[in-house]
Amino acid sequence: MKIQILYFAVFREKLKLDHESIELSSASTVGQLVEILAEKHAAIAALRGIFRVAVNQEMVGDDTPLNDGDEVALIPPVAGGNDNSTEPGPRYAVVLETPLSLDRVASAVRSPRFGGMTLFVGMVRNHNQGKTVVQLEYEAYNDMVERVFDRLCTEIEQEHPETRLAIEHRVGRLSIGDYAVVIAAAAAHRAEAFVAARTLIERLKEEAPIWKKETDPSGTEWIGIGP
Repeated sequence: MKIQILYFAVFREKLKLDHESIELSSASTVGQLVEILAEKHAAIAALRGIFRVAVNQEMVGDDTPLNDGDEVALIPPVAGGNDNSTEPGPRYAVVLETPLSLDRVASAVRSPRFGGMTLFVGMVRNHNQGKTVVQLEYEAYNDMVERVFDRLCTEIEQEHPETRLAIEHRVGRLSIGDYAVVIAAAAAHRAEAFVAARTLIERLKEEAPIWKKETDPSGTEWIGIGP
């Protein structure tokens, strides 16, 4: 099916396009379209988490299905109302089946009022408790996970005022060296950024409904549960 993409303001300037057409397979969603556009255009990838998406002139979420002939607009932050131009964009806390991005997560917390940013990356290592690890598989209760992420980020930002958090977590099969989780914490000073990032990774490991299955040469095992 064919989807028409409209670009405005910063997107139009950076891409030097005001529209383009994309061919998608049937049953594609807004989130899948955005992933394709982010791979195609570095400017879209860099602003992931900052913009919203409208389909046929209605704001929608990533899970919204697309139909042949739909008109999709990428909506950058708009002017008007309170002047929040120095504020980060909307909360960015997502679960993805595709590779994670340091740039996307960092962009979601970047602001002129912040002087320090900490990036934490959790990667798949090749060993665990004396065993050789071949691959990991993450499974999540996706809708609940994103609600938990949002709640944890809000709680930590309230505990450490003038901080901002964002996170991406991968699900599916991961190879050695793949990013499993990426967290960005921004603050006026480095100390608060370090503390906020560490607090988020520790709490999500305790509270987020995400499960990890480890594959080694002898078989597979759900970590913390047993074979």
